[in-house]
Amino acid sequence: MSARRQIAYTQSKTQRWTRRSAPPTARHNRDIRQFAAAFYDAVLFALGYVRVWSDATAIGYGRAGSGDKLAIKLSAREVVAPGPGFHVAFSAPSREAVARFHATALKHGGQDNGAPGLRPEYGENYYAAFVIDPDGYRVEAVMDGGT
Repeated sequence: MSARRQIAYTQSKTQRWTRRSAPPTARHNRDIRQFAAAFYDAVLFALGYVRVWSDATAIGYGRAGSGDKLAIKLSAREVVAPGPGFHVAFSAPSREAVARFHATALKHGGQDNGAPGLRPEYGENYYAAFVIDPDGYRVEAVMDGGT
């Protein structure tokens, strides 16, 4: 895959954030509706996120009725996904949502990078699943709390 999205922390159109909760902006030079939108529309819906805005060059995702938490924008230059250790994590409302995220990602061209389950190395109740999206970005869904 020669065309990839580049993720960089920027200010969201409608949200301010702390360093810990910064929403990423992804940039790529392929047809945004054909590739990124098809994957993220399905995968993020499993976590309760929806497309909150879009235009010919970008799409934004967040909770219904709120601002964006992830913006994906077209880029005219070729970019490469960040290396190991970098990933984007989305908060999930339940363990079931984590499992739906994982299954949906695999169904829509993602690769398994860690099945849904407890991750005691991150915390007693840290329940997460990890995938690699079709452009090579590592994405996590996590519920860090009870059941």
